[in-house]
Amino acid sequence: MKTEKTKLKDNIVFRSIIIPICICLCFFFKYIPNSAGLSESAMGVIGIFIGVLILWLTIGICWPSLLCIFSLFFIKDLSVKQVFENSFGNEIFIFLIFTFACTYALSKTLIIKRIALWFVTNKLAKKGGWWLVILFFSSVLFLGMFISPTVLFVVCLPIIKKIIEIANIQKGEKVGKMLLLGLGFSVSISSGMTPIAHVFPIIAMNMAHLKISYVEYMGFGIPIGILCFIAMILIFKFILRPDISKLRNINVSIVKAEMPKITKKEIICLSIFCLVILLWIIPSLFKEVSPSFYNAINRYGTAMPPIAGTILLCIIRIEKKPLIEINDAFKNGVPWASLLMCASTLALGNALLSDAIGLKLFIQTSLSKSLVGLNIWVLVTVFAIWTMLQTNLSSNMITATLVASVAAAIISSTEIKNLTAIIWIIGLASAFAFSTPPSMPHIAIVAGDDYCDTKTVLIYGSILMLISTVIIIGIGYPLALCLAITI
Repeated sequence: MKTEKTKLKDNIVFRSIIIPICICLCFFFKYIPNSAGLSESAMGVIGIFIGVLILWLTIGICWPSLLCIFSLFFIKDLSVKQVFENSFGNEIFIFLIFTFACTYALSKTLIIKRIALWFVTNKLAKKGGWWLVILFFSSVLFLGMFISPTVLFVVCLPIIKKIIEIANIQKGEKVGKMLLLGLGFSVSISSGMTPIAHVFPIIAMNMAHLKISYVEYMGFGIPIGILCFIAMILIFKFILRPDISKLRNINVSIVKAEMPKITKKEIICLSIFCLVILLWIIPSLFKEVSPSFYNAINRYGTAMPPIAGTILLCIIRIEKKPLIEINDAFKNGVPWASLLMCASTLALGNALLSDAIGLKLFIQTSLSKSLVGLNIWVLVTVFAIWTMLQTNLSSNMITATLVASVAAAIISSTEIKNLTAIIWIIGLASAFAFSTPPSMPHIAIVAGDDYCDTKTVLIYGSILMLISTVIIIGIGYPLALCLAITI
């Protein structure tokens, strides 16, 4: 068995080999002669894609993301201005910054806990253990449609711990494992149901150069998420089969009683956040009814509502203090590592599909013959399975970036007009991380908790992953076809 010192030495050796190789790929791959007729710029973008992807998978996401943006500066057919506009200057990047600032304001209050506790202290929850379990997980699913996954998990985990404490659940009991698994799985499912405060669907759509349509995507994502959630409950009830007798008569109202009265700050923060959501959703509802109203609101883009919300949160003061301090929100509420990767994928995605680079045309020319006549269900199945497997073994953002970019290039090379539906599937499935600790931070926390373990997460996460894949392919794709705007 290797000692910690040996492991550290191996890690240093590995880094000293892999980092120089990947840097060379980013800057010198473009000079490799090729017989396929690819331009120097196309080879350069391929090299950056491969090099940065390896670094993301093996080293981390922060400085490799900066390396990605920096190396794109040296692509002949891209200007530095273009790279900046497609990364840090992209509307999606701005949208995410201020959306996280708005959700941070909510996380600084007790409103998220209050909503979760309302679900588990109402009359239905008192009818039995399964009612309590289902209603709590439902509260996580509901909140998760609007809150970033890590924030939601951190806020809800103490509630689960308190329930375990009150019910006197011991380590190793299946009911304790179920509570932890259900929290983690519900957070993951909710992360793909809407593009609000979730980067995975947004990255997938951006890689394919698709506009974000909140109402249409949510019309697809929410029903599929609910079906996968029901599948999760059935897995717990009929496969895990925990003894929930300890949950039947517990008084969770004790937890609610410990909460202070709702404050004016909570009400205002929640109202502002609801206003932001309405500004995203309302235009789509009036698209057919009043095109002039739709165009008047929609022309401001997706970044305007959270910027307006952040301004209000900074201006409005309670007890001589603003609802949020912008520097505090940016420091503690914005996941900059994820945003750096998002910026780099935005720039890389634009480069991969740029007409000036020529990779899109090359893929279309190369694959068109082999893909002519290929059944669309085969493509949908391949992309769905690929996404689900990769997102459960590696980063969600890497999965959304890689699979969506390949799908966009391949589908564009055929006569198939269902790209939007397929990209929605990829964006949704990218969030469905259940099985392994590397898939998502909150899954790693569940696997490392005293009341759960890695083996349990792997077994039941894999079962849920398999069933969710079937639901996404069999029900999700036809539903997406009905709602998506074909391109």
